Amino acid sequence: MTPHTLPKLSYAYSALEPYIDAETMEIHHAKHHQAYINNLNAAIEKHPDFGDTTTETLLRSLGSLPEDIRDVVRNNGGGHFNHTFFWKIMAPPKESSWPEGILTDAISKNFKTLDNFKQLFTKAALGRFGSGWAWVSVTSLGGLEIHSTPNQDNPITEGLIPILGLDVWEHAYYLKYQNRRPEYIENWWHVVDWSQVSESYSKAIESIRPHSA
Repeated sequence: MTPHTLPKLSYAYSALEPYIDAETMEIHHAKHHQAYINNLNAAIEKHPDFGDTTTETLLRSLGSLPEDIRDVVRNNGGGHFNHTFFWKIMAPPKESSWPEGILTDAISKNFKTLDNFKQLFTKAALGRFGSGWAWVSVTSLGGLEIHSTPNQDNPITEGLIPILGLDVWEHAYYLKYQNRRPEYIENWWHVVDWSQVSESYSKAIESIRPHSA
């Protein structure tokens, strides 16, 4: 059985400053994310047959998992998947603050303008009551959908493919922003790695192409 492990970041904890502070990043990554992994591994140990199953596969097949670990996998496997995804779509601030290429075309097609896209995503992030996530996902027909999920739920359990996600749990921003979630969301746009988001979009479209043709 191969236990799930904490992914290494491709940047330093301080690399996203001043928008996300180093202390928050270290606690978020090394403490919160690690706790999800520890809980997930403890659950999987009870059912070794799932020891080499990827987190994504576990989440896609929640309904068929043993009942005694289903909720643990949903919450902690979801936390592991979501955070691994989250770290990858952020990068040190760059001069370019918006996507380019086919992703821009898709955003324009689905949301008219980039500013409207940003406003709708921000609305989803602000509107998530309590803890959860805001997402941009690719649908089975190749469109883009802005939505949110509670807790550590995620798009893949809904048959969607996430390409952008924002953690709006308080632990993601409270040390720096306290209760100012709007400020956290506004500043987060500065650290979105649009090259990674565009790559995820291209892969998502490629994976569904036979179904959307």
